[in-house]
Amino acid sequence: MIETLLSFIIATSILACSPGPDNIFVLTQSIVNGRKFGLATVLGLMSGCIIHTTLVAFGVSVIIKESESLFFIIKLFGAIYLLFLAYKIYKSDDVIVFSTEKVNKKTTLQLFKQGFIMNVLNPKVTIFFLAFFPQFLFSDELSTVIQFYILGSLFILISFIIFSSIAVLAGTISKRIKKNKKIDFYLKWLQIIVFLMIAVFILI
Repeated sequence: MIETLLSFIIATSILACSPGPDNIFVLTQSIVNGRKFGLATVLGLMSGCIIHTTLVAFGVSVIIKESESLFFIIKLFGAIYLLFLAYKIYKSDDVIVFSTEKVNKKTTLQLFKQGFIMNVLNPKVTIFFLAFFPQFLFSDELSTVIQFYILGSLFILISFIIFSSIAVLAGTISKRIKKNKKIDFYLKWLQIIVFLMIAVFILI
């Protein structure tokens, strides 16, 4: 159980650190508007994750009760989807692109709402949770709903800490990215390795 949760924490930490639409959005908002506004964006994004966790928790739990073979198909879909994500990252450029030129100034409430809506209305987040979370169910005693909520809470907590750090250290991070292009390369391959390892673990 501890090993499974530790693996989940490590994988989540690497993925939260890796450049993506959400943390790039936090970074640009923090640079343009300031730390407080970046943190408001982070709170909005993390609030949206609660909705996706709930959808996956109850949806997959029902499926597990109905059919073990159908749950295996979901896990197999998860492995294939993670391999697809690894392939997409492999084919992408090594350069982290972010621009602050056209970022409009907004209130903290507006940015919270925007972060929340961005997350909730993004079906890719639900698909990712559906692919990612079932691989880390860790107990035969606890109900699957509780396990999904524990995983969701850990995911939100870790992502919140890392995204908040990005908001607070936005200026320093952007300078480092611009100066050291190898950061892009390392983060790219960390993502690929994490997705591949989880997918292979499922398949074997």
